[in-house]
Amino acid sequence: MAIVAASTLKPAFSPLDLQNRPLTAQVGAVVLGTLFLALSSYVEVPMFPVPMTMQTFAVALVGALYGWRLGGITIAAWLAEGAAGLPVLAGGGAGLQHFAGPTAGYLFAFPIAGTLTGWLAQRGWNGRRVGLAFLSMLAANLLCLVLGGSWLAVLIGPEQAIVHGVLPFLLGAVLKSALGAATLRLMARGSLRRAG
Repeated sequence: MAIVAASTLKPAFSPLDLQNRPLTAQVGAVVLGTLFLALSSYVEVPMFPVPMTMQTFAVALVGALYGWRLGGITIAAWLAEGAAGLPVLAGGGAGLQHFAGPTAGYLFAFPIAGTLTGWLAQRGWNGRRVGLAFLSMLAANLLCLVLGGSWLAVLIGPEQAIVHGVLPFLLGAVLKSALGAATLRLMARGSLRRAG
């Protein structure tokens, strides 16, 4: 009995507490999450062969707030929307060609990166521990760069992939990770105020 009572007192890893919400709320969260991911795709700095967007920020944040399972489902649903022809990818892109071209590695990395941040958030790397939240976000961003750059290397060679698909994104990865950790911290503080 004491074990059950202790587990119910354990704070949720996310201020959204989606794992304890009804299925309808979780489905609604997936829909809203895919909308957030789509909107992040429109915040774009055109670059060749891969544009800079806010997608990695959104992917990591969705993972951290939704948890590894629901975050992964949400990111996969967003990519399925893009593959089906909805204009939800970078700059309003859509269609299967994006999953075979220069951006394919990054796209396939997104669910893995979101799942990683969700898994880490559920283990305390969340808004209550901002340093760990930053490292979690940074790990997700770097994972996207490694997987995306690896696929790009197949298409244009390793040296060009590093020059065009990794190095220009490193500073952005750090800044987006800091922004993600700060967002989680603010949300965690807000939920503590409401609970108190």
